[in-house]
Amino acid sequence: MRIELTVNGTRREVDDVWEGESLLYALRERMGLPGSKNACEQGECGSCTVYLDGLPVCSCLVAAGQAQGREVTTVEGLADGEELHPVQQAFIERGAVQCGFCTPGLIVSTHDLLERNPHPSDPEIREALAGNLCRCTGYEKILDAVRSAAESKR
Repeated sequence: MRIELTVNGTRREVDDVWEGESLLYALRERMGLPGSKNACEQGECGSCTVYLDGLPVCSCLVAAGQAQGREVTTVEGLADGEELHPVQQAFIERGAVQCGFCTPGLIVSTHDLLERNPHPSDPEIREALAGNLCRCTGYEKILDAVRSAAESKR
């Protein structure tokens, strides 16, 4: 089947999508957007988090056909051309990127948090990122990055 959707502000058509194909697969393999990661395929780790019509979702759990006519924003779409979004920049500056597998989902989740709550407390940050697993860090540098991104928005 063919799906038509808007990805990172650009209208896209994707052919030969099979019924059980995930949005994550379509983004990575059919549209060449490798930012969202395929880690668990069960919605448990958050590595594949993207926006679907402005709401964060685990793209491994969304059938590609469900994105028909909808708007998707990936971690790549947060940047403004070559200029990184302040959340992306904060993750780099604060050393919150280890192996990088969890990073795209953490960045999208952080972006969503700061859009809803520009000045979150530490418990609010922890709650917002609870669906994102990182196997490399103790999360402290990730929390530092979120705090830094929040501060840059002030």
